[in-house]
Amino acid sequence: MTATEARERFAAARVARLATASADARPHLVPMVFAVVGETIYSAVDHKPKRTTALRRLENVIVNPAVALLVDAYDEDWSQLWWVRAEGRGRVLDRNAADAAQEVDVAVRALVARYAPYVERPPAGPVLAVDVERWAGWSWASG
Repeated sequence: MTATEARERFAAARVARLATASADARPHLVPMVFAVVGETIYSAVDHKPKRTTALRRLENVIVNPAVALLVDAYDEDWSQLWWVRAEGRGRVLDRNAADAAQEVDVAVRALVARYAPYVERPPAGPVLAVDVERWAGWSWASG
């Protein structure tokens, strides 16, 4: 699978798994909704119930910005299997910082365009940006 095809498949997926690691290399894996804009993947802390908006994934990115995201398709017909991994550097955007306001706006608009629940209630928490350095993937057809 080419990097272009990997990016296209990733961008079309509805949910990804985000892998981060803490300062002491403890792994952390969570599902997330996202939007791809250029070579950056965005997600934001939204209104779904959480104990806090200071999420571990964000804390991990601050101390260790190396991240990976995975999307995949499973089917009992294994000839339909594929996965795509995006590797990059994460950044936590402070929506109150003047230098991040425009990028936060781009991210939130992209998320609202992709997910119906965000139309009525756009995400208002911190924004995670992942600048993708490498797209990789596999599919049965290209395997």
